Amino acid sequence: MNTVNSNRRDVLKNGLAILGAGLISGEGVLGSETQSAQKRGQVAESKSACGCDRAADGSLLDVSFSELRPMIERYQVDLRDLYRTYPLSFSLTRKAKADAFFAGQLKLVDGVNFDALSADGRLDFTLFRSHLEHQRKQLGDDDRKNAEVEQLVPYQAFVVNLEEARRRMETLDAQKASLVLTSALVDIKKAAGSLPNPRPRAGLLARAANRINELRGALRWWHDFYNLYDPEFAWWNDNLYRQADAAMDQHLRVLLTAAGIKLPAEGAPAPEFRGSGEGRGPRNEFTPPTESGDLAGVGPAGRDALVEALRYNVVAYTPEDLVAIANKEFAWCDKEMLRASHELGFGDDWKKALEKVKNDYVAPGKMIYLVRDQQKEAIEFMQAHDIVTMPALVREDWWEEAMTPQMQLASPFFLGGDVIMVSSPASTMAIQERLEVLRGNNTNFSRGIVFHELVPGHHMQGYMSQRYHVYRTPFHTAFWTEGMAFYWEMLMWDLGYDRTPEQRIGVLFWRMHRCARIIFSLNFHLGQWTAQKCVDFLIDRVGHERANAEGEVRRSFEGSYEPIYQCAYMLGALQFYALHKEFVVAGKMTNRDFHDAIFLAGNMPIEMVRASLAKITVVRDYQPNWKFYGPITA
Repeated sequence: MNTVNSNRRDVLKNGLAILGAGLISGEGVLGSETQSAQKRGQVAESKSACGCDRAADGSLLDVSFSELRPMIERYQVDLRDLYRTYPLSFSLTRKAKADAFFAGQLKLVDGVNFDALSADGRLDFTLFRSHLEHQRKQLGDDDRKNAEVEQLVPYQAFVVNLEEARRRMETLDAQKASLVLTSALVDIKKAAGSLPNPRPRAGLLARAANRINELRGALRWWHDFYNLYDPEFAWWNDNLYRQADAAMDQHLRVLLTAAGIKLPAEGAPAPEFRGSGEGRGPRNEFTPPTESGDLAGVGPAGRDALVEALRYNVVAYTPEDLVAIANKEFAWCDKEMLRASHELGFGDDWKKALEKVKNDYVAPGKMIYLVRDQQKEAIEFMQAHDIVTMPALVREDWWEEAMTPQMQLASPFFLGGDVIMVSSPASTMAIQERLEVLRGNNTNFSRGIVFHELVPGHHMQGYMSQRYHVYRTPFHTAFWTEGMAFYWEMLMWDLGYDRTPEQRIGVLFWRMHRCARIIFSLNFHLGQWTAQKCVDFLIDRVGHERANAEGEVRRSFEGSYEPIYQCAYMLGALQFYALHKEFVVAGKMTNRDFHDAIFLAGNMPIEMVRASLAKITVVRDYQPNWKFYGPITA
């Protein structure tokens, strides 16, 4: 018998018992801890100190047990199909269906006998319940954002109603549909005729323009379906549809003009419709320009939203605590930056040393080869220090893609994942813009970012997350994703990867940048700073090029990131760094075992990673309590 498959069947059997009965007794958990350990021993050639099972070739094996796994897997599929059925994110029907769905899932979870669960089961119970509660709260936050847009696009309900009726396969009355389009045409022209007073901020105008693009795509989808199959539909509606689409295009242009955004070509067709249940395109197709003086797509989230986000991410600190931590880390960076500046002969004028580093860039067109070579260098260094198990395929299945000038407006630096998106000057850019791209992605700045984005950073994270504890996908957190990627930069510093003062300044620039992200993003969401003040802070305190600072602020506040996302880089890294001290520096685990264990556990709040590693018993109403940083006051 295949023992791995046998284990999987045991997991499924136990999980189905929970789903079917809603309860599980102490004796109802099939298979004791001892029996599970015996089964795992049959699969693996060895078990390392991390508790990871390994095959004969050294690769990791996931034979863990969690009674909640079938419930969570079913939830993911059901939610995917719900959003596929109701793809327009601002649909009131979708909101009602989602709220009822999350409430039903919470009822199922609350029916589980928590005390009878295994350690992994308790962990997943806690994560799943917190996730469901957070999802319900997010619906309210989405309402707030949608209400802002609806003031500028008050006619969106007619598109939702038409498309949802089509998906319900209701019999269409072509003549009645023409009346709907006729009425909507009046509403669209009215909305395009005037803007609210006072004029909305540029970021909100851009979000409203993106909403119109989504509406145009959905209406095109609706029209093309019936236009193909129903000759009577075309007779009544084809011309009206084209008028409505043209009117929405005109409204979009009014909004873009008011926001100071470059207009698309005249006569551009309606975009393809891709609802949130069917994939998604670029986060922000229309981006406010520098001259607008308003780079935020959303307003401040407020303190309550920050506190809720920290609770959900299992971080036992207040927003004010996080700013204090960032300032302490900034002080360390300042000291190290001055040390490197002195080594280069610039004394206390660290910005002159930074300028020297910025001007060490490769010729246009050579960036792709620099990225290739820097990734190879990082992998060889990590292998020499036996830091983490790197599957052969993860070192090969990546490549580079170019980031367009439009994308670089909101993402001036590299992005990573399946591939690495390389910021490089394009011939369509002005000369000054090209120089800022080269200087902002110079040889020393890119050195740490390459392995942050690729291996063992985001690319390897994606690789491992698709192979181990895949069912934990709903619980992912930026503190794990971004925090781990930045943690690698901190660890490589400790191991001596950054040798020259120029290389150390390159690393310190990003470390200061991550401190600044905490400070400017929290101050913005607490209502204390404007977006422009955030830009000025990045230029003055970190040494950013202006265009790159503006791109960073646009990206932070364009609307698709949770309010504490930018905090997650530094704070997640500090959490992993604290775990490294607790388990590796203390001699409990090797570097390789420790890093393999956190990859194997899956993407989840880092306090829960610690609970898993330290075998901490998770209680039913678990609250964040890990003070990973120590004293935060001088």
